[in-house]
Amino acid sequence: MTKRRPVKILVATVAKAKMFIGIAVVGVGLTVRPGLAQEATVIELTQTPCQFLESENGVDHGFTSGKKSDCESINAKTGPERLAKAKVLNLKPGKYIFRVTNKNVPYPLGFWLRGDGLINRARLPSVSGGGLSRGASKEYVIELKEGDYVYSCPLNPTPNYKLIVR
Repeated sequence: MTKRRPVKILVATVAKAKMFIGIAVVGVGLTVRPGLAQEATVIELTQTPCQFLESENGVDHGFTSGKKSDCESINAKTGPERLAKAKVLNLKPGKYIFRVTNKNVPYPLGFWLRGDGLINRARLPSVSGGGLSRGASKEYVIELKEGDYVYSCPLNPTPNYKLIVR
């Protein structure tokens, strides 16, 4: 006997991802039509060891890292000062594609965008993923609502950069 719960979860996931044109869920009969899709704004982010370049005003600090613990050590020493100078992303509510590129980090990295603090993390949308090898790019799709967010890479540890949606 097949449980229906996984189907409901799948439908909810597709409903949240309306911007994907032509998605069909086999066995459910749900299709998202092109007329329902809205344009998304693309935000380009480039990762080098221990940082996002755009978030730090385009400054490449030239950090070298062969593993996660290298960045943890670097950020313990330099993170607070760098974060104080970091660019805050100010966006309007809406659909976004965060295109993240691993410029030269020698190990797989990822991206995590979430609400800032426990309450915002519970009430605001989030997106995350990994597996970006050196030179690879990946797109993370999200519909942002008003609120305070942070984004970072937990695999190539970076500071928690601020993003504000108003």
